[in-house]
Amino acid sequence: MATRKFAIAKQLGGKRVITNKGEEIGRLSDIQVDERTGDLEMFMVEPAADSKLAAGLPKEDDYIVVPFKAIFAVSDVIVIDESLLG
Repeated sequence: MATRKFAIAKQLGGKRVITNKGEEIGRLSDIQVDERTGDLEMFMVEPAADSKLAAGLPKEDDYIVVPFKAIFAVSDVIVIDESLLG
């Protein structure tokens, strides 16, 4: 039987969010979940002040909205696929 790894949402808060090209766009602030299905929908990222990429991305309430499909990997940092951003 395969072992599955789960990350507790509380442990993800504040993690750095970087693109697959290595640019930091900010830190994870919140996760939006579909209340009916429990599916993750998007990550809300507090933009890094010195990131040109973050400055140009669409925001909602001052947070970068990263669709869940753009999440590439989660470990010490959260890696997102830059090509899937708004």
